[in-house]
Amino acid sequence: MRSGARLRRWVARARLSSLRTTFTVSFAAVAAAVTVLVGFLSYDAAARLVRVDQQTVFEGVVQDLLDEVRHSALTPADFATADADGGPRDELIRPSGTVVQVLGPDASVVDRGHPPLPVGADDRRIAAARTAGQLVEHRDVDVGDGMYRVATVSLGDGRGAVQIAQEFSDTEDLLRELQQRTVLLVGAVVIAAGLFGWWLARRITSRLVRLAGAAEDVARTGRLGIQVPVAGYDEVARLGRSFDRMLGRLAQSEEDQRRLVQDAGHELRTPLTSLRTNISMLRRIDELPPAVRGELVADLAQESRELTDLVNELVDLAAGQSDREPLQRVALADIAEDVAVAARRRTGRAVTVRVSGDTVVDGRPGALQRALSNLVDNAAKFDRGGSEPIDIVVTGAGTPVGASAGADAGAAVRVEVLDRGPGIAEEDLDRVFDRFYRAPDARSLPGSGLGLSIVREVAAAHGGDPFARRREGGGSAIGFTVGRGDGGSGG
Repeated sequence: MRSGARLRRWVARARLSSLRTTFTVSFAAVAAAVTVLVGFLSYDAAARLVRVDQQTVFEGVVQDLLDEVRHSALTPADFATADADGGPRDELIRPSGTVVQVLGPDASVVDRGHPPLPVGADDRRIAAARTAGQLVEHRDVDVGDGMYRVATVSLGDGRGAVQIAQEFSDTEDLLRELQQRTVLLVGAVVIAAGLFGWWLARRITSRLVRLAGAAEDVARTGRLGIQVPVAGYDEVARLGRSFDRMLGRLAQSEEDQRRLVQDAGHELRTPLTSLRTNISMLRRIDELPPAVRGELVADLAQESRELTDLVNELVDLAAGQSDREPLQRVALADIAEDVAVAARRRTGRAVTVRVSGDTVVDGRPGALQRALSNLVDNAAKFDRGGSEPIDIVVTGAGTPVGASAGADAGAAVRVEVLDRGPGIAEEDLDRVFDRFYRAPDARSLPGSGLGLSIVREVAAAHGGDPFARRREGGGSAIGFTVGRGDGGSGG
């Protein structure tokens, strides 16, 4: 048994660990995808911008050289190193740090660049060209340890040509370094996201572990009074609080059921004991005098009726705790009239109904009728003289205070039954709605002590409260409210 419980706990933790792993991997994957996308787009935009800017600068230098040789008759000596200070050569080098190499008419190198640039067949042809401003471009030329763009521009009339070059391998090296750093940054972000996701998942699932442990303890031990540790205000905390409230409601329901069974067992012993005694007497019924026989039969009938009433009231009370009757619009005045008609027929007593105000509420007709019937039956049982009628007073919403005895402006609708019986002792007013409670002077009368308990259950189910008070001039006023209000004692 203990190993089975440990196995179930291990399985639950394994599932939560799997959830933690899934959360961590998902968090890291999302962070990696976002970082890779942002890094790729950033690198691509930066590389494109750098390359385009470098190409634009080089094209601007070439265009300036073309404009200059076309408008001025320049010679190789004009681009010589000795004339660089303020000369055309300086204008070429200053914007972008380009390499300048000057070729003579026979394509010989007049002024070597640093580093020296290669001279090909196209360059020799341009050097001997008669037209100034002819251009030939070479891309990706390997010069020394670097890669260059090279452009050769003719000076015209066979005077030679000028070669200008721009190194782009340094730029590519810079971009490769940027690429490597971007990859490293992405890796660092992914690792950091994974660690943060693991920490966050552990923090979240740790509370789920405690909830799972509490649920397993309840399932294993059957104890509903386990306290569920809850902290925070997020969804997990709401789940924990809801679980804790559910356990509380279940524990209360279990306690109510236990008390009901215990109280019912205690109350059933008395009529059952009396029945067993009387049944044992039936074996010698032929030996008994006729008067004793009649008394025995009457006693059996009375005990069976009380037992039947007790069982019926227990069923009603249990049904009231889990009533599935749907709510609907119902007029308490109509229910009071139906109860009065049934009570007149059943008891032969005069029962009057007084109604004031709007008595329509949202309620369960069957439960409300059962509660009101219990009040009328209770009044008829204790007011055995029957000299005055039993009054049912229904006070609706909007009735001015004082318009009806006992009216409570705080309640939506108030129902009370008035009688002129012996009344209720002051010390019993707070206990008459307890299950199976019977006042000392009422224990000799028939009844189970459950009728007013049903009234309390019905009132609570309709958002109201029961109440009981002594009437001036003798008798009792017992009733309940439906809707908002505290069911005060009234006037």
